[in-house]
Amino acid sequence: MPELPEVETIRLGLSAHLSGRSVRDVEVLHPRAARRHVGGPIDLSNRLRGKRFEGAERRGKYMWLLASDSADEVAVVVHLGMSGQMLIAEQGAEDPVHLRIRVPLDDGHELRFVDQRTFGGWHLDDLVDTGPRRLPESVAHIAPDPFEDAFDRGAVIDSLRRRDTEIKRAILDQTVISGVGNIYADESLWRAELHGRRRTRGIPRARLGDLVDHATQVMGEAIKVGGTSFDDLYVNVNGQSGYFERSLNAYGREGLLCRRCETPMVREAFMNRSSFFCPTCQRVPRVRRVTNV
Repeated sequence: MPELPEVETIRLGLSAHLSGRSVRDVEVLHPRAARRHVGGPIDLSNRLRGKRFEGAERRGKYMWLLASDSADEVAVVVHLGMSGQMLIAEQGAEDPVHLRIRVPLDDGHELRFVDQRTFGGWHLDDLVDTGPRRLPESVAHIAPDPFEDAFDRGAVIDSLRRRDTEIKRAILDQTVISGVGNIYADESLWRAELHGRRRTRGIPRARLGDLVDHATQVMGEAIKVGGTSFDDLYVNVNGQSGYFERSLNAYGREGLLCRRCETPMVREAFMNRSSFFCPTCQRVPRVRRVTNV
């Protein structure tokens, strides 16, 4: 699934193309694309039609479009799922095979939501005031990400120290720090020389701070090159792939030599996914044995 850098790349493209554009029509071509919207496809179309896009915003891996008219302002919350794409095309251009939502705009272009596996979708949400910024109600519980003014590095470290769980599981928790997914978790842990199964309570505060900083740095580097693309399911609004996959040090490198110590990289199962790490740089934590006396 797209993580913060991929979603930010899409957001930047949408903001540049959509800001100030009016919605001429909304066609929901597959009902699953609007299944999260309480009123269903027809209500989503009716409420969005005629509004003007004011921009695109993001928190962590969650993205929404701001749309308003004289009577109403809504957030179009976009769930990309496993294969969702937000594309800008000229009206009349050939439709993609898995087109789910079409939004013709007043400038001769249209916004297209394409989703091969139909796990994604759109819903309209009200904006709520959370203090530093207004957020869609369905996103308000998500923690700030490292690129927001509201991000509190010390509070994140404190939250990690209060937990007694595996460190990778902790940094994937979007209520602790948002935006980090499986790929960038592995990259951050490799840079910090921490194994993902280390318990949070046993990690010194300084090393937790280093991990948070590495997560920020690696995601920032990925944003600069358009994120990570392993196949054609993740593309930006122009249909182009990202290039950070060439810079990955951990994820997907099973059997390849560690770029730090030249030990073969290892893959192990983790939460129905995979973790990639260096067994030399990232020591596997010892299992504490309990003996009966």
